[in-house]
Amino acid sequence: MKKILSTLSSTLVLFAALFSFNTVAKSAEFFTIGTGGPTGVYFQTGNAICKMLHKSAIAKEHGRKKGLDKAYRCTAPSTGGSNYNIGQIKEGEFQFGVAQSDWQFHAVNGSSKWEGKQFKGLRAVFSVHNEPFQIWASAKSGITNFEGLKGKVVNIGNPGSGQRGTMEELMKAMGVDNSFFKSVTELTSSEQVKALCDGKIDAYGYSVGFPNGAMEQAATCAAKAKPINLTGGPVQGLIDGADYYAKAVIPAGTYTGQTSDATTFGVKATVVTSNAVEADLVYLVVKAVFENFDDFRKQHPAFAPLKKEDMIADGLSAPLHEGAKRYYKEVGLM
Repeated sequence: MKKILSTLSSTLVLFAALFSFNTVAKSAEFFTIGTGGPTGVYFQTGNAICKMLHKSAIAKEHGRKKGLDKAYRCTAPSTGGSNYNIGQIKEGEFQFGVAQSDWQFHAVNGSSKWEGKQFKGLRAVFSVHNEPFQIWASAKSGITNFEGLKGKVVNIGNPGSGQRGTMEELMKAMGVDNSFFKSVTELTSSEQVKALCDGKIDAYGYSVGFPNGAMEQAATCAAKAKPINLTGGPVQGLIDGADYYAKAVIPAGTYTGQTSDATTFGVKATVVTSNAVEADLVYLVVKAVFENFDDFRKQHPAFAPLKKEDMIADGLSAPLHEGAKRYYKEVGLM
């Protein structure tokens, strides 16, 4: 809670400072990037993008060249995750959001949770890091595979989050529903680790890049938790049946006490927007990230392996936004 309040306070201070500056000098055009829980990589992703934009003079230069008395500024608040972000973009409340590649696919195609709510205007910007879907279980629970979750207390994620959606897809593939567990909780990503460490739940599911500080906390607290293997026919069926899923491995030694690889499946984290967002803004966001690429990759260990050519193709089901395509063509990536 202190971290959330600190983040909110920092955002308000930044906003106040910018507002004070701009009332004197120039008006700023603010936009929002939806992220995820404050302990997750989505939150880091959104704020890294904002940092690249604020660091560079791209937005200011654009304003001067266009003869505009404005600059672009962004905020990246903590949110409920993938599906929440896409929904807010659809409603025009957010201009960008971070979302799992599977939920980008479902939203633009009107499938799964987006059946009857198809978002044809969803647009891709770029993909980011790999996100293995992980089930973490406490040592005392004795859980080593999905079948071991039977009769246990399991956090399936908060409604609207990508982790909740993917957990439900996995449960469907495994032929189970909530009655398979002793009970389920709907905690957010920032709440579930404490609940596991305090012994209130036996396990949780989470789509997240690695290494992740919250997962290390789960590994080192009283729970002595580890990621379990998610393999076998039903999981392979998920991988074979969708381009946005792939086999994923969390190598041994990634977390304290993890003595063997954890094999699972995963998605890509992606940045999305709407066709209603102006092309100039999308162009500038992409340019800020790609022209400060080395610095961007240093913002989190999960970003270190990123390659520009992969980011404009992998995990993108929605059409690329025109502003993004303009930049990629301009620099020879397309």
